[in-house]
Amino acid sequence: MSIALVILAAGKGTRMESDLPKVLHKIGGAPLLHHAMLSASALEPERTIVVTGHGADLVEAAALEFDADAIAVRQDEQLGTAHAVKQAKDALDGFEGDMIMLYGDTPFITTDTLEAMIAARTTHDVVVLGFKAADPARYGRLIMDDTGLTRIVEYKDASDAEREVTLCNSGVMCADAATFMDLVSAVGNDNAAGEYYATDIVGIAKARGLKATAVTCDEAETLGINSRLELASAEALFQQSKRRELIEDGVMMQAPDTVFLSFDTIIGRDAEIEPNVVFAPGVTVESNARIRAFSHLEGAHVSRGATVGPFARLRPGAELAEDVHIGNFVEIKNASIDEGAKVNHLTYIGDAQIGARTNIGAGTITCNYDGVMKHKTIIGRDTFIGSNTMLVAPVTVGHEAMTATATTVTKDVPDGAMAISRAEQNNKPGFARKLFSILRAKKAKQAKG
Repeated sequence: MSIALVILAAGKGTRMESDLPKVLHKIGGAPLLHHAMLSASALEPERTIVVTGHGADLVEAAALEFDADAIAVRQDEQLGTAHAVKQAKDALDGFEGDMIMLYGDTPFITTDTLEAMIAARTTHDVVVLGFKAADPARYGRLIMDDTGLTRIVEYKDASDAEREVTLCNSGVMCADAATFMDLVSAVGNDNAAGEYYATDIVGIAKARGLKATAVTCDEAETLGINSRLELASAEALFQQSKRRELIEDGVMMQAPDTVFLSFDTIIGRDAEIEPNVVFAPGVTVESNARIRAFSHLEGAHVSRGATVGPFARLRPGAELAEDVHIGNFVEIKNASIDEGAKVNHLTYIGDAQIGARTNIGAGTITCNYDGVMKHKTIIGRDTFIGSNTMLVAPVTVGHEAMTATATTVTKDVPDGAMAISRAEQNNKPGFARKLFSILRAKKAKQAKG
């Protein structure tokens, strides 16, 4: 069965108090829209249609960033959910199969839930996703009987008996695409807001003799984001779920609540994550690696047996081979560190390639930027870089070579050679006492004046 997705992402999100479109606010380092698209992408949809409105250019760019084949259509006036779905009509031209209507601000609906809706479609014309609410509050209710789902009633329109129903409406729906579009075309706007609501299609379907039903999921899956507080709550739920997933897969976390993960963080079994570590997007940590406390990783790959931190920063393009050691207050950016190499103290390695078993001394800097262009530093295997070495790129230091402490390397160092560049030390007897005396007198004079 072919699947089409129609994701509603046109709303402004006034309660977010932000110039950024609501669906572009992030959870786990990814926009809400990407989360909605991610779960549904496992269904291998034939078409993914994103309905945009407020901040359309930004939302469309984000949709295409996630899926280059996504189709963006615009809802220039926000006149309700049924009206939004109707904007996808032309984009569905020629499509035959089921259509699922999702929301770009509802990030946690799982692939399993969507598959359950598709399965229910084999015996019903319209499937609605519902949930049992701990506090139904003012959610719309799904009214069921022996024949299935009869209608969706908004809280304000519900009778006292209907308000006792705890099966609530998530807004997510599934139907044959042609049927779905036919039903939304029949929706009217005879209501206080003058808007066209997709919830009306259930009643229309029943009036036409079609069968409707509800599939249920956990309430947490249906969480919609409408405010900063809800966004913060959703982030906490995401982090809790992601941590649990990794721990159950064999990752050791000493203080899980202090570790922050991204939507795409991958960590292998028996890896150890110490407290207060942040994983920004694009990080893979292999088995038996150790990420020590207060480290920040982004766009980096850490191989088996490697150690990072404490207080280390891996920036995009950092590639650490097996058994590499990256120590405290070290920053690695766009650099590959080969097997067994050590960069242990107070060092910046950027745009570089470091050979196997090489040791980088404290205070070393690859001077990779000339104000306009970035340049590369290449250091061979089994090489020793002395403390406080400045490597002025582009430059190559060969295999089994050495730089003396406080050397500035401006030209290539051959294999096996030692580079040293220092001014000759010259001791001036008694000069320190004389200089201090002059300076103290000057300070005293300034204090009196």
